[in-house]
Amino acid sequence: MSTIPDTEKHHRRSIRLNEYDYSTPGAYFITICSHKGKSIFGKILDGKISLSKFGRIVKSVWLDLPKHYPNIQLDVFVIMPNYVHGIIFIVGAGLKPAPTKYPLSEIIRGFKTFSSRRINETRNMSGTPVWQRNYYEHVVRNEDELNCIREYILYNPLQWQFDRENPGSIQDKDYEKQWGDFDKRIFGERIMQQTGVSVVPTGRSDILV
Repeated sequence: MSTIPDTEKHHRRSIRLNEYDYSTPGAYFITICSHKGKSIFGKILDGKISLSKFGRIVKSVWLDLPKHYPNIQLDVFVIMPNYVHGIIFIVGAGLKPAPTKYPLSEIIRGFKTFSSRRINETRNMSGTPVWQRNYYEHVVRNEDELNCIREYILYNPLQWQFDRENPGSIQDKDYEKQWGDFDKRIFGERIMQQTGVSVVPTGRSDILV
């Protein structure tokens, strides 16, 4: 699989829908990449993610998001060396009493702000970029697509050597056969099995961390 030499110049294609209300109930597949694709969040060892101190901060901030944004629930997610994949549910008043309608963009902006501040405090580098300016989101259309995206996220650590965000990625016909069409459909380009991620019960679903 081909790599992207400079991820700052090749942002994932956003598929925001015109006139779509991103504060309405629904499920969203999110991808947020590190600044210039730097692998600062951890390493993949034997198909498992080993988080760095910055990766542990990202994990903590992600898990805390529902405390700041009561209209969301977290589904599966994984922190990779230079990006985060996750599914966020924005829930309606029927699931939680009269939540404030925070739009998805504000939630992601908050995540970036909180995590960047803590990481830069740790490394004493105030104002240093941690994340790319943009992020990728995909509106999950149905349960079948939701389950496919979950599987894709869960397998990420095992498939790191073929990942297009991996600077040292290699092409693999089996990977392309299994995930090539998915990549093109979801990204516009390009279960849980010993991935080194733990499961946190949430009441609605499970979170991979």
